[in-house]
Amino acid sequence: MVQFWKPIGSVALLATCLPAVWSQRCSDHPDKHIGATVKTTSGSIAGHAAQRKLGVSEYLGIPYAAAPVGDLRFAAPVAYESNGAIIRADSYSLDCPANSAQPPDYPGFTPQAKQIMRDFTTGNEQDEDCLYMNIWTRPTVSDRKPVLMFIHGGRFTIGGAHSAYYDGQGLADHQDVVVVTFNYRLNIFGFSGAPGLPQNVALLDQRMAVEWVHQNIAGFGGDPDRITIFGQSAGGASVDYYSYAWKAKPLVAGLISHFRNSSELQTLDCGNADSESNEVVKCLRKKSWEEVVKATAKVPFAPSPALPQPVFHPTVDNITVFSDYPSRSRSGEFASIPYLANSNDYEPGFYHISAFANNISLSDSAWDRFNLAGFTCASKNAVEDRMAYAVPAWQSRYFGDWDSQRLYSGSGAYHGSDIPMLFGSGEEVTGIPNSEAQDEYSRYMGAVWVAFASDPRHGLENIGWPAFDPSKPKRTLVGLGYKNGTLANFLDPAEFEKGCAALHGSSLPGKGGF
Repeated sequence: MVQFWKPIGSVALLATCLPAVWSQRCSDHPDKHIGATVKTTSGSIAGHAAQRKLGVSEYLGIPYAAAPVGDLRFAAPVAYESNGAIIRADSYSLDCPANSAQPPDYPGFTPQAKQIMRDFTTGNEQDEDCLYMNIWTRPTVSDRKPVLMFIHGGRFTIGGAHSAYYDGQGLADHQDVVVVTFNYRLNIFGFSGAPGLPQNVALLDQRMAVEWVHQNIAGFGGDPDRITIFGQSAGGASVDYYSYAWKAKPLVAGLISHFRNSSELQTLDCGNADSESNEVVKCLRKKSWEEVVKATAKVPFAPSPALPQPVFHPTVDNITVFSDYPSRSRSGEFASIPYLANSNDYEPGFYHISAFANNISLSDSAWDRFNLAGFTCASKNAVEDRMAYAVPAWQSRYFGDWDSQRLYSGSGAYHGSDIPMLFGSGEEVTGIPNSEAQDEYSRYMGAVWVAFASDPRHGLENIGWPAFDPSKPKRTLVGLGYKNGTLANFLDPAEFEKGCAALHGSSLPGKGGF
């Protein structure tokens, strides 16, 4: 076990401004105060004290791109232009349009399960004007801080940054780090697949958000040269897409991945598969976003060996998404940026519920293949390929199975269960006070992610984490929350990767996971 525990991000902190009242100035550093107005390319942004952590400046609902409406629907994002007014960044923006559903009545649900599921999957109020971000930071007199920029998941079809899961105030309070979350377009609005239009505009939204942070984060105390993007599920896949698409000019210093037919639109009287695509797009742009979302709900899911796959998904355009990732990975066609891959011990613990909602029953062996193909082996391959090109890479596996987070008996370390621990939002998600061990582990996990963001090449090495070494694989998998311990254990990855060879690199048994 690693005998390491201290709030890494705070070691170099010289002084911290912690006034109890919003906008009270710090006596030792008068130009810094909670919620200080920051000049950005989007205009002057006024913040406020975070509700739970009064020493944290919170900026909610900062526009980073123009509203993607009218002629900008389905189009590449356009940078937001300020009108000169001060933006009061005091509330979350609405989520991007999506088809959300309430959790099913899964047999054996714990009392907190539905609340956890709602926070993770259901989302909030929606509107097409949704391209906004949120920033949390503590006013300090330390040097510029590392930046952790999160990309939310949701199978590219649901979700948003306004979620208790991704509330950054706890992480920013416990560690000396700037935390950023943001919305990007979902469903048909982000992945229209329309001929003649830019493809995967949601991924272009993500790039524009990174560009905005790179240009403006210094005003919030962040270091533009130490931005780490990290994401979970579809967000983890987005991190991987990003590393290939923006290899020449990544603008980020670190990557963390938490592994990853529209014919029915004729119901809108906009034509069918035989209609001219430009005329269909013009027609769709005249419809309300509510009408479009309602129509997409009638589009059948794509079949897959495991769970149904949404059809409005990243598509190959050889610009943002490529067709040959296994060969590209083996050839080193990715940004040479330090990489941390994390997967959870039993990702299917969440997907059992999705399968139940779709009347799907899989055998235990099929679920094991799903876990291997979609998560364990994908993580292994990504790390091995990076190490082959001398890119520092680490592999971790989350095992935490806390009483307050359990969905049902046997749900284990399910898909997404690591995220509230990282953000320090466990109690906010579950409504149940954390145990002392949970709080200690949560701070440890946050401190580790900040160590990586502070120094992507050496930060984890400095706290004793072994980089993955294919020539010396034993004890190079870092077990997080192992047996609900609060620190880290070094494990043999081979114990968990039995069965990967039999897949021959195929990810098909894991399709539908995100």
